[in-house]
Amino acid sequence: MTAVVEVRDAHVVHRARSGGLLRRDRVYALTGADLAVAAGETVGVVGESGCGKSTLARVLVGIQRPASGTVLFQARDLWTMPPAERRATLGTGVGMIFQDPSTALNRRLTVRRILRDPLDVHDRGSGPEREERVRELMSLVGLPGALADVLPGQLSGGQRQRVAIARALALDPALVVADEPTSALDVSVRAQILNLLLDLRERLGLALVFVSHDIQTVRRMSDRVITMYLGRIVEETPADRVTDAARHPYTRALFSATPGLLDPLDPIPLTGPVPSATRPPSGCPFRTRCWKADHLCAEAMPEFSAASRPGHRYRCHHPVEEDQSTRDLARQEP
Repeated sequence: MTAVVEVRDAHVVHRARSGGLLRRDRVYALTGADLAVAAGETVGVVGESGCGKSTLARVLVGIQRPASGTVLFQARDLWTMPPAERRATLGTGVGMIFQDPSTALNRRLTVRRILRDPLDVHDRGSGPEREERVRELMSLVGLPGALADVLPGQLSGGQRQRVAIARALALDPALVVADEPTSALDVSVRAQILNLLLDLRERLGLALVFVSHDIQTVRRMSDRVITMYLGRIVEETPADRVTDAARHPYTRALFSATPGLLDPLDPIPLTGPVPSATRPPSGCPFRTRCWKADHLCAEAMPEFSAASRPGHRYRCHHPVEEDQSTRDLARQEP
């Protein structure tokens, strides 16, 4: 299956002021990331706050240039393109849905103007064709045409996010990245937005990357689940195996901390704070909180190992047994 977007060994390092005006620490936001997303599939990205999920999302859509590594969009290297060509490629081929629609939309523009702007900027179609496309987009995301001339402040949170989704789809992108698209919404409308995204993926054949801290939602939405910790991808799991067949201890701990209401679990306790991204631990970054860690974990970051099922890989010196249930694991860990 040909990848719509592919990231190879991407590293992102930020400079952060710390301790004084002249001192700047290196923040290792993304380290050695490898990921490919094909048309028609959804890849979920999970992890605690600060693990690099949003940085990976920005790299995928070309907002963030990696310090090293390669980003391929439809088999072409984004960062070797001339700037004008890269802007045109990303502007028409990629859509992004942000966390908070109340800040992502211009409060002074009507819904019609918000949806028409991408068409105007990229000179897509004639004037009447652009108006027709606005009507199509509103229908696509379930917004009545009567809302075309209202401002975002007059809409509900769910309606604003539908406008944001419609804007992301305006130019028929091949890839859509949704960065925590429901976290700012009321619980009552989250399911509607998630169902809408799933329906659009099926109807339009999109490659969808869904970023969230909620592993239960990601499991439901995704074909594959990527687990990140301190800027690293530590596991890639088929979504139907993330419950009880994930091999990395951190993935199991994440799942146990966000159980389903119909099948509650005791959470696997993780002791100690998340390490600083400016001074990550040696070896495996999860070792300072892992109940399986030993001297080997402090010496070297493990390479990826393949599980028994294709598409499942993990980085751990002492992985959880594949047939060990998360419920049993939670019971035995102190």
